[in-house]
Amino acid sequence: MKLHHLKIFLFAAIFLLLVACVSPGGKLQQAGAATAFDMHLDSDLDWSRIKLPRQELWTIDGTALNSLSILSGIKANEHVFMLTKEKKRRPDGPWFRPGMRPDEVRDIILDGLRGQSWSNVSAENLRPQRFGSVDGLRFDITMTSVDGLAYSGTVAAAEKDSKLRLLLWKAPSEHYYRRDIGAVNKMLDGMRFVP
Repeated sequence: MKLHHLKIFLFAAIFLLLVACVSPGGKLQQAGAATAFDMHLDSDLDWSRIKLPRQELWTIDGTALNSLSILSGIKANEHVFMLTKEKKRRPDGPWFRPGMRPDEVRDIILDGLRGQSWSNVSAENLRPQRFGSVDGLRFDITMTSVDGLAYSGTVAAAEKDSKLRLLLWKAPSEHYYRRDIGAVNKMLDGMRFVP
């Protein structure tokens, strides 16, 4: 009888762990075509999708294991992750300004990540990327969480109508990044704007 209770307890514990990995309030975005704000994406992966004003969070296995942050309409003098507006006492923060060069956009994204307690934040492979008829950029990132876990990721960004659109995917470097980077790169490289 005790073995039976142990099996039930283990099953319940595993079930609760799996539920914890799925983002609450998310809806399933099956592989295929999807629209997020004014961006069209084609994905080979299924995602759990959480919608917020001007941003969405997508995940496959839970946000600690992988996440795609989609931020739309980042305004002039707004924090690159839409956390705050520029303040006179800190004019050198990660604020978006229309007309920034690709390296400046990359740098404010990296500064924004550092401000969210990521350490060892670095970027490589900054490259131009065309998203349909809109010029943008792509680059790859590495960073370390406050718990010391190494993460890798990739970023797509473009300015449209004087507002920045930002897509940032990250996952632990050891397994989840390697597993999904090919499909994520394909999706972000193929992103285009819809009218």
